[in-house]
Amino acid sequence: MSVPFTSLISVKDLDQLATPEWRVIDCRFSLADPLFGRHTYAAGHLPGAFFLDLEEDLSGPVTGRNGRHPLPAPGLLADKLGGLGVSDQTQVVAYDDAGGMFAARLWWLLRWLGHSQVAVLNGGLQAWVSGGHPLSTDTPEARAAAFTLKLQNGMKVDADHVQHHLGTSEMMLIDARAPDRYRGENETLDPVGGHIPGAINRFFKDNLGPDGCFKQASELQEEYGRILKGGDAHTAVLQCGSGVTACHNLLAMEAAGLDGARLYAGSWSEWCADPTRPVATGSG
Repeated sequence: MSVPFTSLISVKDLDQLATPEWRVIDCRFSLADPLFGRHTYAAGHLPGAFFLDLEEDLSGPVTGRNGRHPLPAPGLLADKLGGLGVSDQTQVVAYDDAGGMFAARLWWLLRWLGHSQVAVLNGGLQAWVSGGHPLSTDTPEARAAAFTLKLQNGMKVDADHVQHHLGTSEMMLIDARAPDRYRGENETLDPVGGHIPGAINRFFKDNLGPDGCFKQASELQEEYGRILKGGDAHTAVLQCGSGVTACHNLLAMEAAGLDGARLYAGSWSEWCADPTRPVATGSG
């Protein structure tokens, strides 16, 4: 087998190296239309690709206090992946049509479950099609495989950890939302506008170039280096609105060789659900 892909994979490498043992997973989704992903998958997807839904497969039940996209139960997700034929040796490739916005969630989740052989297709569906590659409407048949759950809980933190470390040098909090939502403006998804005090804004779309692909590793390393101010990536805690686009920033950091950052999965939607937690607005 080729060297495992653990962050990004190009269309060329996917086309040349993929084997029937690999698993390609379509992660397309739209916050405005929960059925978007299933409909677009049925209309055409990468040949052999399976589909996983952000809210049904890659998130857990919402309680009103745990954010809009809480993490799924690890055992349930492991069973779903095993049912798709993902074994401990399987190379997984996740893709979407939103610059990796949703595929990065599956990338992070698999690593959280202890499966490092997972990569996001750089440029997504658009790069695949523009490269002259076909789509398929066939639904593949899966043969179940043994997926060993090796949970890596050190990859995430909870709200108590964030609150305890506010204002300390032990945590660099990075918010992946759009700048206006970070400032507390134009908030349409959550009941409270603003950000966690001390968080630095790094819009996840800034990880991409004009072609919709991730910027070069050297450029990402320089940009995140400025955010970290020479600090250790292990102090970085990444969040967003609901723990989805923060994974995009985590993927960008990993592609740049800056590993060790952690996810606050509940993110702003969990944080602001508790009125006793502090809120900041504006650009600082």
